[in-house]
Amino acid sequence: MHFKFICTLLFSTLLSFYAISQNSTAPMSGARGLGMGNASVAFTDIHSIFSNQAGLAFVDGISFSIGAERRFITAEINSIEAGLAYPTKAGTFGLAINYFGFSGYNEQRIGLAYARKLSERISIGAQVDYLGYSIPEYGNKALFTFELGVQAELIENLFIGAHVFNPVRQEVVPDEKVPTVFKLGTAYLPNKKLTISGELEKDIDLDMVFKAGVEYYLIDIFCLRAGISTSPFLNSFGMGLSLKNGLKIDLATNYHYDLGFTPAISLAYEMNKNKSGTKTEKSK
Repeated sequence: MHFKFICTLLFSTLLSFYAISQNSTAPMSGARGLGMGNASVAFTDIHSIFSNQAGLAFVDGISFSIGAERRFITAEINSIEAGLAYPTKAGTFGLAINYFGFSGYNEQRIGLAYARKLSERISIGAQVDYLGYSIPEYGNKALFTFELGVQAELIENLFIGAHVFNPVRQEVVPDEKVPTVFKLGTAYLPNKKLTISGELEKDIDLDMVFKAGVEYYLIDIFCLRAGISTSPFLNSFGMGLSLKNGLKIDLATNYHYDLGFTPAISLAYEMNKNKSGTKTEKSK
């Protein structure tokens, strides 16, 4: 009995430390992003509202998404997200909502985004974020920050994306700042079935993270995904179903060699879907 209690206490402490060490980092870019190692800074679908708002400029119709992940298959640590993109002649407006945590520590994020094309090959995006924190031992905390992004098609089917979150270094509690994170990445589409992506991510207080992913359509509506990321090292796997009516269903998981699996699911729907799809989205 005592041994089981001690193991449970140690495991809960480890999970709590992991969750707090992740404070205010970006939500996953849907299960599509998780399945590709979260190498998602060059995405141009609805999920880009969580990775690089500049990608929203390429969304053709009103789009919705909802997703959830369960960290290490532990009921107490969940991440739930929802996104909306609304394209207009003046640009694309977006709303992003995310909840992460458990009873001992949780975060809420609400973001208002805007993106537009500067040309056929270049887009920019920005988002203002409300961040809320709930820690029973310390109470509640709320603050505002922002993020900026840009995307460009350097040559045919080779895209680059750059993004920064919280460049103003907001502080949650004394000596504990919201992370400032820079991302730079690419996506290459050698043919209609294959997407290869890579990304570097740098939290200014932590080591550089490398991410890479691949997405391959076995048939027009079904694809498989795989990816890796470092610091810590994670393997990712996933699959996606893209229906002709604009509905997408994605499943994925990653694997942490000490803590285990993190499964995720996301649903996305784009109204009036352009049948050709956006280039880095591979809609069929």
